[in-house]
Amino acid sequence: MGFRDSNQDVLGFVHQIPGLARQRLIDIAGTQFAEGRAFHQYSPLTKRGNGEGFGDDHLWLIIAVAQYAKETGDLGLLDEMVPYNDGSTGTMYEHLARALKYTGGTPGWHDLPLIGKADWNDCLNLEGPNGKAASVMIAEMYVMAAGLLAELAAHHGRPAEGDKYRRLGDEMARRINDTAWDGAWYLRAFDDAGSPVGTAATDEGKIWLETQAWAVLAGVADSRRAAACMGSVKKHLATKYGIVLFTPGYTRYHPELGYVSVFPPGLKENAAIFCHTNPWAMIAETMRGDGAAAFAYYKAILPSASNARADLRYTEPYVYAQMIAGRDHKDFGQAKNSWLTGTASWNFVAISQYILGVRPELDGLRVDPCIPPAWKGFTVDRVFRGDTFSIAVRNPRHVSRGVTRMTVDGKPVQGNLLPVFGDAAKHEVEVILG
Repeated sequence: MGFRDSNQDVLGFVHQIPGLARQRLIDIAGTQFAEGRAFHQYSPLTKRGNGEGFGDDHLWLIIAVAQYAKETGDLGLLDEMVPYNDGSTGTMYEHLARALKYTGGTPGWHDLPLIGKADWNDCLNLEGPNGKAASVMIAEMYVMAAGLLAELAAHHGRPAEGDKYRRLGDEMARRINDTAWDGAWYLRAFDDAGSPVGTAATDEGKIWLETQAWAVLAGVADSRRAAACMGSVKKHLATKYGIVLFTPGYTRYHPELGYVSVFPPGLKENAAIFCHTNPWAMIAETMRGDGAAAFAYYKAILPSASNARADLRYTEPYVYAQMIAGRDHKDFGQAKNSWLTGTASWNFVAISQYILGVRPELDGLRVDPCIPPAWKGFTVDRVFRGDTFSIAVRNPRHVSRGVTRMTVDGKPVQGNLLPVFGDAAKHEVEVILG
């Protein structure tokens, strides 16, 4: 099982089986190297890993543990003693701290993190004799991970460490903005020779999705750059069947880029609509307050919304595909590799936590919808730490975002954070947007 993939899957089911999710996180962390890096895959039976050298794997553990803590309020997991793969042990908190430190201590070009064999895109293989290829996406992940670790530290009685992690995240964000902004979007990486990947100056692979969405997710982009880079996504990458990974696709093999340039243009990692990455754009658009764009992206790859073109799509209407052929390929719109994906988890997070906006936090349940203005509202039931919240959202002014009033059991609540009652009862919530 993938170290990276398993951590991301936890995001989608932790609310259903938190006890098993907790054990899964311990199992995953138990294969981590003592210096903080991770195997690429592991066996849940033998607890042994294989494959190593990917620059992003270990950072996903921070994201998954933070989500578990927000869902359950169980900060005791941070004190759990967990082995490393050399037989030594440390608390889960130490595992997370070492993961962040490892990435921060492996600088490539412009002091951005080394990509190693690859980052999330397994086929972006930039390693070379200089050993300096750097990933802008990993740098953005580092900023998010530092922010999450700062939150955990503050709630775990470690305020000074929380301040330190915030400073580290701020410094990495500064480096990204100083070195990886291409004028209308963020670069994807720097290859081993230091040449930028994902720049308007090239004929192919000009703009990539991952670093635009993650710049917003991680808070790297200010409002101006967030509008610019997500506007570039809409202009250059969005299609009627979903958002392509990058454009244009590579038409010949590029040894400095690796396997990504081996596939035919429009398939797999070479400019296909990779469904795993599309939810990141959905979430980014909600953070910008554009509910219409977020929901349009959601429906574009939603299997059940594709039945009218089943003869084109091919795959089952009840499961996400790994990818959909991009516009550079003759099968544009045809889904391929169903079931082989971590897409379902991220799409669930996008629709439930960011579009509907019912999102767990360490101090309670946030209700912060970002919906198409045409919606009159919606209702949702959410079980959170034993309490059941029956939430009715009204949108009388037809806005995308903005909670003006919230009541719980008929009583007004300041802001839009639902407290934890701990009474295992049902609570009626009314939310007014305006």
